[in-house]
Amino acid sequence: MSRLLEIDDLRVTFRTRYGEVTALDSVSLHVDAGETLGIVGESGCGKSITALSVMGLIPQPPGRIAGGAIRLQGEDIVGASPARLQALRGAEVAMIFQEPMTSLNPVFTIGSQIAEAIMLHQNVGADQAFKDAIALLDRVGIPSPDRRAHDYPHQLSGGMRQRVMIAMAVSCRPKVLIADEPTTALDVTVQAQIFDLLNEIQRDFGAAIVLITHDMGAISEMADRVAVMYAGRVIEEASADDVLDFPQHPYARGLIDCIPALGRPDHRLAEIPGVVPPLHLLGAGCAFAQRCAHRNDRCDREKPSLVNHGRHPVACHGAEESRL
Repeated sequence: MSRLLEIDDLRVTFRTRYGEVTALDSVSLHVDAGETLGIVGESGCGKSITALSVMGLIPQPPGRIAGGAIRLQGEDIVGASPARLQALRGAEVAMIFQEPMTSLNPVFTIGSQIAEAIMLHQNVGADQAFKDAIALLDRVGIPSPDRRAHDYPHQLSGGMRQRVMIAMAVSCRPKVLIADEPTTALDVTVQAQIFDLLNEIQRDFGAAIVLITHDMGAISEMADRVAVMYAGRVIEEASADDVLDFPQHPYARGLIDCIPALGRPDHRLAEIPGVVPPLHLLGAGCAFAQRCAHRNDRCDREKPSLVNHGRHPVACHGAEESRL
């Protein structure tokens, strides 16, 4: 397969009142053509910062890419000029943002917003771009697209606004499509429709999809491979089946245990105690140690490396020592 996106040893920091804080710590990921990579973890684990780094949207200052490489079809885009990044965004890599109501401009019609993206990257006039926008709205399943193209974002339901965001993201057939929590606040029926739509677009365009989520159910539905992130690091990476059936990290196990068991009314949902620690308070050891039932002294003093101890790579001293 053709490797479309490769993130190598990426480190992102932010200047804060506590000093410079590391938001991404040596993150390495890749995704191939036609493949879906799921990035999973709680809020504050670094998933969206990873996506914004790829898009060249890290606010500078206070943020900066302190090290590593992001290669898009072999081209390292870390340090690329604003003009080059603008040329790549939309045409080569696009992003479906988490909340469409804050991502769509409330004072422009949805058709004009999609048409603007088309005109930016394709050599077409305004009339043709608007016609293409209507065709895209039809493509993503919005009824009466010629009428809806003249509507404003507030006139659409949450599910329809998300479809508009997908139409905008795929308007120039990007090679890499990043979906950041694309089904947040949508009911389960609409979620299933959005996932079906993403799968259909991937088949038609041959795009690679990076799906960012906290939901292991979405991972089981969509992903070919999974990277589990915690406190700015990748702590487990493998095929989706391997992670779901044989999770090696206690955090990955905890995320899977949080999935409701259908047909078992007596089943109690598990919970992971505690919260993701503030990044400025991370110590020398494992960031998950305070929440881990398998913690020992080594976990407090030594940060585990992402190493294959058996089935697949995991950053856990317990997996290395077979304590789990």
